[in-house]
Amino acid sequence: MSYSNLRRGLLMLGGLLILCSQLQLAQAADKFRWKMVTTWPPNFPVFQEGVERFAKNVETMSDGRLKIQVFPGGKLVPALQTFDAVSQGTVQIGHGAAYYWAGKVPAAQFMTTVPFGITAKGMNAWFYYGGGLALWDELYAPFNLKAFPAGNTGVQMGGWFNKEINSVDDLKGLKMRIPGLGGKVLSKAGGTPVLLAGGEIYTALERGTIDATEWVGPHHDERLGLYRAAKHYYFPGWHEPGTVLELIVNTKAWGELPKDLQKIVEIAAQALNLDMYSEFEAKNIQSLRELRDKYKVDIKQFPPEVLSELKRLTEETLNEEAEKDASFKKVYEAYQAFQADNDAWNSIADDAYNKARQ
Repeated sequence: MSYSNLRRGLLMLGGLLILCSQLQLAQAADKFRWKMVTTWPPNFPVFQEGVERFAKNVETMSDGRLKIQVFPGGKLVPALQTFDAVSQGTVQIGHGAAYYWAGKVPAAQFMTTVPFGITAKGMNAWFYYGGGLALWDELYAPFNLKAFPAGNTGVQMGGWFNKEINSVDDLKGLKMRIPGLGGKVLSKAGGTPVLLAGGEIYTALERGTIDATEWVGPHHDERLGLYRAAKHYYFPGWHEPGTVLELIVNTKAWGELPKDLQKIVEIAAQALNLDMYSEFEAKNIQSLRELRDKYKVDIKQFPPEVLSELKRLTEETLNEEAEKDASFKKVYEAYQAFQADNDAWNSIADDAYNKARQ
């Protein structure tokens, strides 16, 4: 081999080594390691377990390019500091419920649920195709956050009570664990809303610190053992008809992701949204049967006059809140418009079909 050919070969080999090195660096730079905090306790059924599945799905779909380490509430930051941790960039991503941040963003309550509001099916329609998600991003933009629907409890139960509710007067003086706008409505009805973490509810109800509580639905209520602490289990969950859970991402971290990884997170969030709702529906069926047949729980419907008065007080509460906050008013008006159309469609779709079946 001539010297010139040898020199040419060495130059080509050197070029290939440089190219391989550059490709390796590019691949290394294209890998992301995120931390995720939630508002849920470790191993919390459906919620925390669902988030863990979401992280595994993202890793699988991205072929390991995006790995998300999940921390339950209190492990890395306190549960109710999830919003702040993601907003400030302490972590890249979080999971919780928007109405937890009502003190910071009053209109965020519409992104979770409001009394006598839209159910899970309608909420999905509003978010994905009715402009709701754009409003959500607009609300969260000042906090450096991008939001995704990421789970739904479906229509919740009305709660556990240590006395029967036969009229609105039975709500007067009632101490009930109930958060958010539902708590404000109860207060207008003469009751006393009490804020308690999930782990404190059973003891408070058993000891009489509270007279009643709402939680989630049959599956979680059974797991918490609330049937041992209260006699009467009421429906429907007028206060939370389709409670949406949220995935929040720091906008700087989001902007650093390549488009394909952004799409993976988006699709994985949609999958989580469907997955959690489906799991709740399936497990609530089983748990309701056990509560009724095994534990002989007294399952009752709220009297029509009670629901009618609570609905009137809800409208009063929402109008008062809208007068206080311009963003709340803007979202409320958009929500009302979609709900009216959604109700009109349901009246000749789901509602009419259910009546026909009966």
